[in-house]
Amino acid sequence: MENKPEQITISLKEYQDMRYELAFLRHEMAELKRMIFGSKSERFVSNVDASQLTLFGQQTLQQAPAAPEPVKHQPQVEKHSTADKKRPVRGVISPALPRRTEIIEPAELNEYMRKIGEEITEILEYEAGKIYVRCIVRPKYVSTQSEIGVTIAPLPSLPLPKSNAGASILAHIMVSKFVDHLPYYRQIEQFKRQGIELSESTINGWFGNVSKLLTPLYDTLVTKVQSQTYLMADETPIPVQDRAQKGATHRGYHWLYYAPLKELVCFDYRTGRGREGPINFLNQFKGTLQTDGYAAYNYFDNKPGVTLLACMAHARRYFEQAQENDAESAQWMLLNIQKLYALERKAHNENYSAQQRYDLRQTYAKPILDEIKTWLDQQLVSVLPKSPIGKAVQYTLSLWNRLVRYIDHGQYEIDNNWAENSIRPIALGRKNYLFAGSHQGAHNAAMFYSFLATCKRNKVNSEKWLKYVIENIAEHKANKLDELLPNHFTEIFPAIE
Repeated sequence: MENKPEQITISLKEYQDMRYELAFLRHEMAELKRMIFGSKSERFVSNVDASQLTLFGQQTLQQAPAAPEPVKHQPQVEKHSTADKKRPVRGVISPALPRRTEIIEPAELNEYMRKIGEEITEILEYEAGKIYVRCIVRPKYVSTQSEIGVTIAPLPSLPLPKSNAGASILAHIMVSKFVDHLPYYRQIEQFKRQGIELSESTINGWFGNVSKLLTPLYDTLVTKVQSQTYLMADETPIPVQDRAQKGATHRGYHWLYYAPLKELVCFDYRTGRGREGPINFLNQFKGTLQTDGYAAYNYFDNKPGVTLLACMAHARRYFEQAQENDAESAQWMLLNIQKLYALERKAHNENYSAQQRYDLRQTYAKPILDEIKTWLDQQLVSVLPKSPIGKAVQYTLSLWNRLVRYIDHGQYEIDNNWAENSIRPIALGRKNYLFAGSHQGAHNAAMFYSFLATCKRNKVNSEKWLKYVIENIAEHKANKLDELLPNHFTEIFPAIE
């Protein structure tokens, strides 16, 4: 007699729980595979026909500026002969680089030859950074006609009076660490190759003294950022050596505040990720604050004078991750978010004013957002709450009022990606020098990240700027320190593009 499989009866709740768990495990497995094998890019490439990306339905495009549709760029292939294909193509060398010219005359040159032209060949060469010793010689004089004693010129102002480190080497070391992510021990090895012996304790001492020198300027930057009416905020962890427990590290946090309208970046170190950090830093803040969905920022939702914006890129990320779970729904949402970003690119590429951006958003972004909201409300009652697509829908709806506020003002951004981009150097730094040596060291690191990220946002050569500030801050008027901030040096020390 044939054996029949045993019948098992379970409740509806148990069945739903099993479905939730299966969806979660599948999503978790897909995320782990992507972390190990996949691309980290969140770029969404739609399989839908490009014509469906039109933002204006059946409207005539003659009456309104159409947002750019995604264009598949085809590489332009120049036609060359068979002989040209084998010929290497040299890139153009920047005319801003200094030239050292050497003239090679032909050995057969004589007085009967007349110059008719010349061939110029440019070759890139490299010379290691030069270290030299600045010798300040001050002759002493004594008068033979009077008894005024010895006369000698005053010593120029030095950045660190009790040190033999000049402003240029101090700036180079700080930029190498906080921009190029070179730990001190690697820099020490580089100096050794040039015959310079420096200990890590010496460089640490220089770092601490330069930090003290620049603290008044950092305080000025903090005040300027706190006085802005539109800020973006984000946070990132930094391991800090815990001297109370040998071999252990404390998880501190660098809180980032970015002022888009002034292009000022400020990092504020805190020992934790609690809401006390932003509450204390933004105690007097009045204006618009743009953040992700982290609960610590919810405090400002009820603070008088503060308006919260959310980040569309974070909402998009949830749907991008949910494609394995529900490709059709996730891609519908990603396609519509792509339309919103197409509008933003159009405004940016055509240098729209704030009023033009506002008009564009009200005319074309608002209908898209209304359609998304209707779709999200419908999805909420049909998707599994604990599934990836369910979490994406719930996250977006929970922040909906903040997500759509960017269309109310032409100066607001659709996301806080600019703030996230400013945090990336810290993530790279963590991989190279692993941890800060102390809480004070983490605070000092926040100071340098603030200055150098502001240099980057303003396209200022960070090393030249820092050298200038180290040389001049001691003699600068205390009530005009804001003149030394990087956003005042965009033309004096332009970065090499």
